[in-house]
Amino acid sequence: MSRVKVGPLDAEQRAAIADLLGSERLPGEYATITLDKLDQALREVTGLGTRDVVAKLVGPVGDRADERRRAVAEREELWGWLAGHPVVAAQPALADWVAGVRRAGLIEKSAVRTREELQRALRVLGELPAAGVPLPVFADVVLGETHALDEGTRCAGLVTRALAAIYDVAPPVDAPERRALWERAGIADDELSSTVLAAGLRLRGDDVVSRILHACAEAGTAAVLTLQQLRAAESREAPEQVWVFENPSVLTLALDRFGTACPPIVCISGWPSSAGILLLRRLGEAGAQLRYHGDFDGEGLRIAANVAARTGAVPWRMTSADYLAAAGDGPPVGRVTAAPWDAELAGHLVRVGKTVPEERVASALLDEMGQAYCADHY
Repeated sequence: MSRVKVGPLDAEQRAAIADLLGSERLPGEYATITLDKLDQALREVTGLGTRDVVAKLVGPVGDRADERRRAVAEREELWGWLAGHPVVAAQPALADWVAGVRRAGLIEKSAVRTREELQRALRVLGELPAAGVPLPVFADVVLGETHALDEGTRCAGLVTRALAAIYDVAPPVDAPERRALWERAGIADDELSSTVLAAGLRLRGDDVVSRILHACAEAGTAAVLTLQQLRAAESREAPEQVWVFENPSVLTLALDRFGTACPPIVCISGWPSSAGILLLRRLGEAGAQLRYHGDFDGEGLRIAANVAARTGAVPWRMTSADYLAAAGDGPPVGRVTAAPWDAELAGHLVRVGKTVPEERVASALLDEMGQAYCADHY
């Protein structure tokens, strides 16, 4: 900028400008002043340039262009950090949430403040699904404040919108919908209604879970474990491998085929309950390799990503090649998000557009599982 326009000017101000610039005529109500000429005049009168004079009168003068460049760089760095965060990378369904957060803009026009709030929300998401604890207890454990996730807080809003993206539902608009979403994420699950199916698991121990699992394995039947029972369990051992399935029908087929020789299986029955997550985490912590298989559709990929991120389970027979080999007629795949374990899988589902239910490939899965289990135990 080489000129500046000032005004409206009163008579005294017009005379002062004429005196300062050495003009023979008074300027009008509005005057356009050349900055070079103003700078020269101020140096002659005060010995200081325009910038120094303004700084003495009103404080430091910033470089607006440089400030804008820094602000843009800060925002881009923030959004890049969010998109690449491990919690987001582990569950690609959160990409829509990231886009929504970016569209909403900075909190209080501050990249620093926005990052602080997002860090809190990501810390919460990294601990979900929870093991059936009340929301204030969970908030206190994760964020050090019992009311940090109360309705109306910024963190709770960020987290519930993220959960809506993960579970592919509309963001909650009232208290019942918010409660339902939190319950789906393992918050305040009833200890008795939250259950998980298992078969072929034989754990040494005298706690109730070990006894139930052993009795059911010996009888060739499935065990139904409640969250209450799992919380009281004491056994810290596990088989070398545990196979994890999405659908109970596959567990039924396994029991029909193997009976009392059934390999260790856990069935999460769709989106895992608090009981399911707790059991899988306990088995993983005890050294079991968790091998997961589910449906080949949009929700199936999101469930698999969620289970892998929360429990360390490894997707098994869920590659692009597995899908393409089994694809045929079937229901539409629905909304598809990326699969972290196979960069091309989501694209194949979108292109083919047909669901491959787990039951369709169950026979081959059980063949491989049985061979692996027999090789390890016989």
